[in-house]
Order: sequence, then structure tokens, then C-alpha cells
Amino acid sequence: MIPWETLDTATVPGGRETLRLKRRGTEFSIMLGANELMNSRLSGSEEALARLAIERLAAPAPRLLIGGLGLGFTLRACLPLLPPQARVTVAELVPAVIAWARGPLAVLHGDSLDDPRVTVLEADVAAAIRQAREGWDAILLDVDNGPEGLSRAGNDALYSAGGLAAARSALAPGGVLAVWSARPDRGFTRRLRAAGLAVEEVTVRAGTTRRGARHVIWLARKA
Repeated sequence: MIPWETLDTATVPGGRETLRLKRRGTEFSIMLGANELMNSRLSGSEEALARLAIERLAAPAPRLLIGGLGLGFTLRACLPLLPPQARVTVAELVPAVIAWARGPLAVLHGDSLDDPRVTVLEADVAAAIRQAREGWDAILLDVDNGPEGLSRAGNDALYSAGGLAAARSALAPGGVLAVWSARPDRGFTRRLRAAGLAVEEVTVRAGTTRRGARHVIWLARKA
């Protein structure tokens, strides 16, 4: 078996552990300590996050905010589904992750970062939500492993009652907050409803086949 090779490491601002970018043949992985945050073999649920959110949009020129660049699967899945007048902003907290996207991970990202509809910000998505001047038609959060933050304590605030209230305020009328998670979380479902959002909870496959692990996507609409 081909051994894993560590290509680079990075510090997460405010985090407790180090990110490691690893490669084994054509497979890539981003690890946080002993936890695998993402793997290039498992793109199905990240792609579903994009598809399910966009299917629920009615705006002719939608504005999307994606929290977390990662391996780029959510961004890449968005672009073929959006019209030319759409705008997509990706907020990525870790500078190295953006550098990896144009370096060793360019094979995964393709030309998505050069799409004229796309803006990549080196920023905390929570700050982008709080500073919103115009309503987002969709906010897609693929941060940590979901509502249970792993990489930094600050991510917990995204999924708290206050964080969800801020996200609701940042959405345009009819806008959708879409949240990816590695596992179900009944408490988070209750917090979404308490924030005044109409909630759907969808279970999807982690990969692109009918087998393997399942992940959860919440789709919460602002009335």
C-alpha cells in the first residue's frame, strides 16, 4: 500500500491543534490531530450541500456565502448550477488552505477560483455574516465537522443561538442557511427552529455511491 505523505501543516487561528495536508497517490486528506476533516474520495455530501441549497433559491441573481473552502467540492458543485449573474463569496479562515487550493490541491479545484463570479476572502465566515450589508440568498456552512466544533472554540459560536440569529439576519427574505455535519444533532435542529427558521434535515451519502457513511445537511429557510 502507498504510504501517506505529509505535504504541509498549518495553524488554525485560535485553534488547539495543527492542520495537516496529506497525500497518498492521487488521494488527499486534511487532518486535524487524529481527526480527518475531509478526504478527496468523499465528495458526495459536500456536493449535496451546494445542490440542495441552490434548488431552493428563487432569486434570479443569487448571492451565496460559503463558509470554508476545504477541498473545494462545495464551490465546484455550485458553479454549474448558478446563472452568470450570480455571485459566490468563499470565506476561509486559514491562509494555508487558500494557498493549497492554488498549489498541491489545484488538481481538485480546477479553474473554480478563477471563475469571475467567485471571490475568496481570507476571513472568518462568522465575521462575514455579522458584517453583511445586503441579504445573502444562501449561506452554506461546511466548517469543522458540523455543529460540534473541532478545530477552534470560536466555531462553536456559529452554531449557537446567537450565531444562528446573526445568520438569519444576514439572509434575504426566503434565503436559505445550509449546514453540513458529519452526524445528526437534535439540539442543533431545535436551535434552528428557535431562531425562527423553517427546517429540513436531509441525510446524504458521504461519497458518490449508495454505500458508506452518511452525513447530515440542514436546510433552514427564512420566511
